[in-house]
Amino acid sequence: MGSGKQRWRISFHKSPIKVKHPPMEFICPISGSLMADPIIVSSGHTFERHCVLACKSLSFTPILPDNSIPNFSTIIPNRALKSTILNWCSSSHIDPPIPLDFLSAENLVRTLMATQNTNNTKNCDVMNRFIESVTLLNRQISTTSEESVTPTSGPTTALTRPCCYSSASSSEMDPTNPKSCEEDELIVKLKSSHVFEQEEAVISLRKLTRTREETRFQLCTPRLLSALRSVISSRYASVQVNSIAALVNLSLENGNKVKIVRSGIVPPLIDVLKGGFPESQEHAAGALFSLALDDQNKTAIGVLGALPPLLHSLRSESERMRHDSALALYHLSLVQSNRAKLVKLGAVQSLLGMVRTGHMTGRILSILCNMAASLEGRGSMLDGGAVECFVGMLRQGEFDAESIRESCVTALYGLSHGGLRFKGLAKEAAAEDLLITLEEILEGEKAKDKVRKILQVLREKDEEEEEIDWEELLNSDGDTNSA
Repeated sequence: MGSGKQRWRISFHKSPIKVKHPPMEFICPISGSLMADPIIVSSGHTFERHCVLACKSLSFTPILPDNSIPNFSTIIPNRALKSTILNWCSSSHIDPPIPLDFLSAENLVRTLMATQNTNNTKNCDVMNRFIESVTLLNRQISTTSEESVTPTSGPTTALTRPCCYSSASSSEMDPTNPKSCEEDELIVKLKSSHVFEQEEAVISLRKLTRTREETRFQLCTPRLLSALRSVISSRYASVQVNSIAALVNLSLENGNKVKIVRSGIVPPLIDVLKGGFPESQEHAAGALFSLALDDQNKTAIGVLGALPPLLHSLRSESERMRHDSALALYHLSLVQSNRAKLVKLGAVQSLLGMVRTGHMTGRILSILCNMAASLEGRGSMLDGGAVECFVGMLRQGEFDAESIRESCVTALYGLSHGGLRFKGLAKEAAAEDLLITLEEILEGEKAKDKVRKILQVLREKDEEEEEIDWEELLNSDGDTNSA
């Protein structure tokens, strides 16, 4: 009895355990488990490392739940996602995931292969029955039309031309849905070996998605994106230009941006940006800008190699291409991993050079403001003479817009976290007197507050400051932080 009473007491005081489910982006689409070693592949998808290696070992490409098809040609560690998953586990009081071993991953993939092959067989059987019924119907209609002299029973055009026939499975086809018909007809033409049919399809898709928001969403399917991806790198100008212009239209719908990146369309888009037809390059820059607006795409676009050609495009003769590339870089540089890549590419020196020559000053300054928010970017900017550059611009005061002055202040504010090195450079540039004057004339309260904080940094007295050799400090290479 005593032990029974004790068990009742324990049961009474025990609180129910609430299981916290991880976000879907933390789950590997193949293993269905929390990822311990996530990697990003060429198509923009992220998987557990050994699941991808097992797929490549077995020469198997899975069809994902959203019907998209991954591209395993390139594998890059997704360190940002790994860190995010570990932080989530820590905050949720959950043990961090254990990496899946290769043998277990291979067994999972073999099971998936068997399941997918079974589904494909069923779809083929259904498709064969559908084709047989269509053939029989055509024969019946052909016989009827030969026997009759006048069409007394009404029009037969809709029957003699079966609606929406394509190579897709019957489960994806709905002859009663006009949008499904449009999609199937477009896909058939996009996959055609005849260039004139591909051209008809991309021009039609561009027109359909130019103003109709609902159509953009309905036509942005994995099947159509896969077909569109195959013609983006076409050597025919009209096909290439109109396919990317249609892609830009599809990307205007917020719900489409992630789907487009996951479809694997970014690598051919980058190839066009590097060496496509001039008008295609303009559209490619616009597409990358549009896709970079979604936070889920920023890291993937950077990993897939968009940063170098976008930097090169800042010098393009096309004004539209320059501005769209700058906007794309601004949004991509909001992510720390991309800022680090830009520093390694030597982007800071190039961007500062553009500011000094007045080349797209406003847009380039916005990118540099993002760079100043990171340790690597800050160090590279201090080495490149950014403090002197921005102070000089503020001192001249010849701005077309108040926003440029505020951008200079924002960039200096970011650099002010550079510790003693920043203080030495600011003293050399005589920034303190200028900032005092700016505090009085600036209109924006946020900009004024940043000026006050910069002045506070400059006026702080460190215990060892009296012994600092400022000349030696200014000639140092590091981004020294104050203790």
